[in-house]
Amino acid sequence: MLLAAVVGHHHQRAPFLAILVLLVLVVGGVVVVQRRRDRRPLNDAPSPRTYEEPLPVPTDRQRAVASSGSKAPRSTDLAARVGERLPTTTRGERGGTTLDEAMPRGRYGISGLLRSEWTKLCSVRSTMWTLGITIVLGIGVSVLATTETRAHWLTTSSASRQGFDPISTSLVGVFIGQFAIGVLGVLVMSAEYGTGTMRATLSAAPRRPLVLVAKVIVFGVVALVVAEVVSFLAFFVGQALLTAPAPHATLGSPGAWRAVVGSGLYVGVLGLFSLGLATIIRHTAGAISAFVGVLLVLPLIVQALPSSIKFDVRRFLPDRIGAQILNGPASGFPGAFSPWIGLLVLCGYAAAVLVIGGVLLVRRDA
Repeated sequence: MLLAAVVGHHHQRAPFLAILVLLVLVVGGVVVVQRRRDRRPLNDAPSPRTYEEPLPVPTDRQRAVASSGSKAPRSTDLAARVGERLPTTTRGERGGTTLDEAMPRGRYGISGLLRSEWTKLCSVRSTMWTLGITIVLGIGVSVLATTETRAHWLTTSSASRQGFDPISTSLVGVFIGQFAIGVLGVLVMSAEYGTGTMRATLSAAPRRPLVLVAKVIVFGVVALVVAEVVSFLAFFVGQALLTAPAPHATLGSPGAWRAVVGSGLYVGVLGLFSLGLATIIRHTAGAISAFVGVLLVLPLIVQALPSSIKFDVRRFLPDRIGAQILNGPASGFPGAFSPWIGLLVLCGYAAAVLVIGGVLLVRRDA
């Protein structure tokens, strides 16, 4: 719906929309394939590193006792003798390690969890693929929209020219990239349940709310930075392609800063929303289906409601909030929230699902 509102002024929409559908399908296909390649059966996983020490050599008296079947020495005496023969050297002297060296010292904190989550996020290829798809879709679709607008500007009707918004046209690709960011937000949590590594994570860090906070911080910063970079690049590239006679805009144009910065914030908050859904559902396919359903299916259901309540409900949906951020008052939707109020509502949605997910993370088994 958002795409139709943005590109609806074009004469030849069929090729453009066909390319959009193909690009959206590529997002799911590539991410699923890469995620399967990243997974490895537990039997093929490397065994955990162990710290082995040489066993004590039995004495002649112990061999004699064992062979004669006589009464074995008391366990306390044997433990004392065995303890005397255990090596007490450090790793550097004989290549071994003591129990004190093997056990970590002190308590873990948020800094350690942040480093852990950053390592997990960067160590799988699906993260790079998903972020790459977000950049390609965000900029590529904007290039397609602005190029088509410029090519058909002279044949466009006067009504379409009057309602043309160069800012929203150049940023339409950012709202396609939201699906890739949503998929990545789901995988940050659900992939650990799918591979079983969540048990290891919660065993190493039993304070589960702190684990969720670390995931939110690491993924939230990555999603926000990528979304803002894509938003600014899509705007500048799109405006460079909207040459005369088609109108173009700059960052100083009315509503430009709101649309560019707000689009990045909108996509970043949606990523946290998908992370919260994955924390609640814990299944990759189910969480992705719920995320896509909220963005695409729920507006169709609300559209079928009676007109007396349809607009009151519609303004609370995430896609309508995104349209307000992109178009501002020019969206023409009655009763819609202002762009920044709508963004606060969306932040409330993300906070709510994250809090619910955190409660369930504490109460349920891994």
